[in-house]
Amino acid sequence: MNKDVNQQESLSLEAVLTWHLEAGVDETVGEDAQNRFAEKPPAPVVPEVETSQIPGAKQSTSSVPSVNGDAAVQSAYTLAAAANTVAEPRDALESFDGCPLKKTATNLVFGDGSDAARVVFIGEGPGAEEDRQGIPFVGPSGKLLDRMLASINVQRSDVYISNTVFWRPPGNRSPTTQEIAACMPFVERLIEIIDPDILVTVGGPAAVSLLGETQGVAHLRGKWFSYSTARLPAPIQATALFHPAYLLRTPARKREAWRDMLAIKAKLISD
Repeated sequence: MNKDVNQQESLSLEAVLTWHLEAGVDETVGEDAQNRFAEKPPAPVVPEVETSQIPGAKQSTSSVPSVNGDAAVQSAYTLAAAANTVAEPRDALESFDGCPLKKTATNLVFGDGSDAARVVFIGEGPGAEEDRQGIPFVGPSGKLLDRMLASINVQRSDVYISNTVFWRPPGNRSPTTQEIAACMPFVERLIEIIDPDILVTVGGPAAVSLLGETQGVAHLRGKWFSYSTARLPAPIQATALFHPAYLLRTPARKREAWRDMLAIKAKLISD
C-alpha cells in the first residue's frame, strides 16, 4: 500500500516538474509552499464605486449576444435568479430543457471545486471524458490544468472550475451563440454566489462571453479586466488564459501560460 502511494506521489511530482520545464522555469523561490487559494480572506468594508473607477482594469460585463426574446433564455434567468447556493443552479439545470445540447449529451457537467474559492475558472465546454464522468476538465486538458495549478502550489479542490455550457457539444465542436446564451444565466449566478477574488476565462468562447472581448486569447492574456453583474457586491478582477487543449497542441505557448499563472498568484498575494 505504501509503495503504491509513494509511486503516485512520485508520478505527481514528475508531472509538475515536467510542466515547469516545458514552461521554461529555471529557478525556485522559497523553501515552503504557501497555498494562497485555500482560504478566502474576509471581505473588507468598502464604499460602492463605479467600475470605471478601478484603476488599471478594463470594464467588462457578461457579453452573450442579445437573445432576450428567447423563451429558453428568459426561463434560464428566472431559474438561475432563484439560486442562493452553488448546488441550486445545478439542481435547476436538471429540469431545464432550454439548451439543445442536453438532448445529445450523456451527463450534465456543472462544476467542480470549492464553494468558497478565491479563483473561478470558466472554460468552453465538456469533452468526451467530461461527458462520461459528469465532471469538468478531467480529460487530457484537465490533467494539464491540474499540473498548471500544482506548479503554483494550488490544488484543484482550492478553486472552482466550470464551463460556458454544461453539456458536451456533439463532436467536441465549439458551442453556438444560442447554446451559450441558454447556459449563461447559470454561469453568471454561479460566479455571483461564489463571489471570487479572481475570474479566469479559459479559452476564446469564455473570454467572449464573460469579458465582452472579441480579440483572441493571445491578445487578451496578461491583461486584467473588471467583471461585474447587477448582483455582485463589487467588480471582480478577471483575466484570460490559453485553454489547456490549445497548449497541448501548441507547447511553445506554455511559457506565456506559466507567466499568466504567476500573475494570478501575485494578484492573490497582493489582495
